[in-house]
Amino acid sequence: MDPDQLTTELEAELMRELARCFDRINWTHFRDQLQKPVLVLSEATHQLGQWVRTTRRLELQRAMVLERPWPDVMAVLEHEMAHQFVDEVMQVRDETAHGETFRKVCAARGIDARANGAPVPRQDDPGAKSLDRIRKLLALAGSSNQHEAEAAMKKAHELMLRHNIEQLPITHEFEVRHLGEPRRRSNTIEAEVVGLLSELFFVEVLSIPVYLPKTATHGRVYEITGTLANVEMASHVHAFLLATAERLWQANRNDARVRSGRDRISYQTGVIRGFRDKLLAERVELRGVGLVWAGDKRLEEFYRRRNPRIVTRRRTMRVGGAHHAGREAGRTVVLHKPVENGGSGGKPKLLRD
Repeated sequence: MDPDQLTTELEAELMRELARCFDRINWTHFRDQLQKPVLVLSEATHQLGQWVRTTRRLELQRAMVLERPWPDVMAVLEHEMAHQFVDEVMQVRDETAHGETFRKVCAARGIDARANGAPVPRQDDPGAKSLDRIRKLLALAGSSNQHEAEAAMKKAHELMLRHNIEQLPITHEFEVRHLGEPRRRSNTIEAEVVGLLSELFFVEVLSIPVYLPKTATHGRVYEITGTLANVEMASHVHAFLLATAERLWQANRNDARVRSGRDRISYQTGVIRGFRDKLLAERVELRGVGLVWAGDKRLEEFYRRRNPRIVTRRRTMRVGGAHHAGREAGRTVVLHKPVENGGSGGKPKLLRD
């Protein structure tokens, strides 16, 4: 399919989906104060989005909508809706497009006001030095010497905790990243992993809906929010634990407590929870040297501004022999390998108004 073309039916469904998204964002972020504009897919090559006052058009670049991840499309839509809000609701028209009023509107709603159309990692994060030290420790944690590997991982854990506690008084900008590919059904193992990230890796996590324009289907991905250093680390841990849970399952399917292939989810869930047990035990040790994590209120506030209407669900599961076998294996996992720089979304494009 030509990247800039859709069938008539697919394009019509895409426009209906964008209209639904506009209504949802209008409700969650703008208290239904915006009047629905004319939504248009533009053929622009240098503008990802644009609010046009004279014709009341909210334009989104066609190529961006079809080729970029859906969360990026929603970031551009939110950005342009903020412009519409400043223009039509607040009627502020004597400032530059990204002036003080626009920035305040975005900040109050957790919308990215930077002129790039999608939240992307910055390169000047104050946690960069600590992240480099953690990378080196995780490289040592890949050692074949179990004692050396365990010591390196514990030191990396201590450094992560110490860095976050020491950085609390400092004002940070927060980053947003999306993990994995869209799924139509929930994945129990991934849900366990992101729950661990939220609990122990200094990020907030949310499952968000996405739309796939070329197939007119819906799915979900996980969105993580935190400082650049913490988002980098959480992204690495997410990929590492999913791969490790699968590797351990394949290596231990002959364990007497594993009855059949149907025990895969129970076993792999045990792996993640066993690794969690290990980290929690290390946290107890670190309390002895005065390192106690009480949370980051500014991150929580940013997360709530960005997601003002969220629902929390609890997940339960039955455990048996396979789960206990996985949990034992999880307690031996050593987090390792360097954390790579940068996100998975490629180089950002500028959003011009």
